[in-house]
Amino acid sequence: MRILVVEDNTLIGMGLQAALISSGFDVVWVKDGESGLECIANQSFHALVLDLGLPGISGMDVLRTLRSQGNLLPALILTAREATEDKVQAFNQGADDFVSKTTDIEELVARLKALIRRSGSDGKFILEDLVMDVETRMVTHKGTALSLSKREFEILKVLISHAGLIVTRKQIEEAVYGEERQRDSNSIEVHIHNLRHKMVGLNLLTIRGVGYSLTASP
Repeated sequence: MRILVVEDNTLIGMGLQAALISSGFDVVWVKDGESGLECIANQSFHALVLDLGLPGISGMDVLRTLRSQGNLLPALILTAREATEDKVQAFNQGADDFVSKTTDIEELVARLKALIRRSGSDGKFILEDLVMDVETRMVTHKGTALSLSKREFEILKVLISHAGLIVTRKQIEEAVYGEERQRDSNSIEVHIHNLRHKMVGLNLLTIRGVGYSLTASP
């Protein structure tokens, strides 16, 4: 798994890079926000470890820029700032986790791996007991393999990759049909109906007039 570390402190950056490499990650380390954005624009990463107090473009601005571009790269904030206000602001800007620089490296690695698993950037999506492996196209719920049609799989992929958010009907249609012109106006509803019966215990909500949302159990 490939990680981008954006940290301006040389000592911390070197230590973090070495620790992550020893834990099996492929690590790219840069020291400022501009370089970080350039790396993300030109390379592929599974996750981002981001300091907030960067020279030039701040870590918060890096995060804001990524999310405004629709980039959902999993972002773990690693900072000396521990005020609640900073955490709230980071999460509001799209951070996925927030860790103090005093955190043990073992915990940081564990949280980073969990973040990557949840996000699906390692080829898997996990929502409670629902697991989707994109590469093998295997989906299990509570340990039981689900038999899904191609259309059902594509719809579920869109929903689970946006878990907790509203996915519009147009987004689903584009993911399922692509450029196909022949579309059954009722097929989305039929596939959603089938998915609900195959995933009892998960909330697959219909947002009338808008789309759908897949969330964890209440």
